[in-house]
Amino acid sequence: MEKRITKKELKKIVSDAYEHCKKIKEGNNAGYIPYLAKENSDLFALSLCFVDGDIINIGDYDYIFGIESISKVATALLIMKEYGCETVLNMIGADATGLPYNSIMAILLENDHPSTPLVNAGAIAAVSMVRPVGNKGQKWKSICDNINALCGSRSEFIEELYHSEALTNFNNRSIAWLLKNYNRIYDDPELSLDLYTKQCSLGVSTEQLSIFAATIANEGLNPKSGVRIFEARLSPKIISMIASVGFYEHSGDWLFSSGLPAKSGVSGGVMGVLPGLFGISAFAPPIDKAGNSVKAQAAIKYIMEKSGLNIFDSCSIRIDE
Repeated sequence: MEKRITKKELKKIVSDAYEHCKKIKEGNNAGYIPYLAKENSDLFALSLCFVDGDIINIGDYDYIFGIESISKVATALLIMKEYGCETVLNMIGADATGLPYNSIMAILLENDHPSTPLVNAGAIAAVSMVRPVGNKGQKWKSICDNINALCGSRSEFIEELYHSEALTNFNNRSIAWLLKNYNRIYDDPELSLDLYTKQCSLGVSTEQLSIFAATIANEGLNPKSGVRIFEARLSPKIISMIASVGFYEHSGDWLFSSGLPAKSGVSGGVMGVLPGLFGISAFAPPIDKAGNSVKAQAAIKYIMEKSGLNIFDSCSIRIDE
């Protein structure tokens, strides 16, 4: 059985989602990071990039905001490219914790294991693995080059966000040194923590994130630049990680209600992947208690419900012009 939908129909659904959700007032900005606390809470954007490179944009889609935890997806891909999937599985893991993204208890419960590159402990460990180990400048260049390649354009380092995070990352500092105690960090802990904080402070737009997501949906081939960023075999690996832990302790609820593997960030960004079809992103700063944008979640759920698209649907799906 085949399910068909046109780009025109999807554009209408995206527009309707924006209008339907723009007046949502629930949630609060991430108050524990001063830069994010003062961001305009009325900002709202939606972007959808098809695997052929066509893009639907609406709202504040060119506004630059902190990529935050969505950067974890990029670095997970980078170390899978550098080391291979099995090595990453052995050195970090690919298992959901069922606990908050910054949980120290998760490390202890997993027998001293970071669990997955998509929570803070695993993300810091992932940054520590980026080559060349010990060379901060080259590691930072590799991290930035990789994110830029996935987005199809340059990200923007937000200096004020970086300093804001560096002054408040006490929990992450504890995580880094706990990993050191268990030999689960593979470079200097302070260097790794600083690079992790810097990568979270890169600025992107929803348009860029939709291209990033579409690159994953397109099996590693960036639909805008035409450049292959990673091998096709890595696409199902990273999508499985996103599906299992993209919304932290609410990942199962999100996947059940949306049918879309997606990754969130505490700045208010959400990036979703529908394999073979498109990447989608949304941004609105107010987040729920788990750190996920309230408005972005609502908008993407609306789009998935009204379009009838779902990663678990047994029907083949075709998008027509």
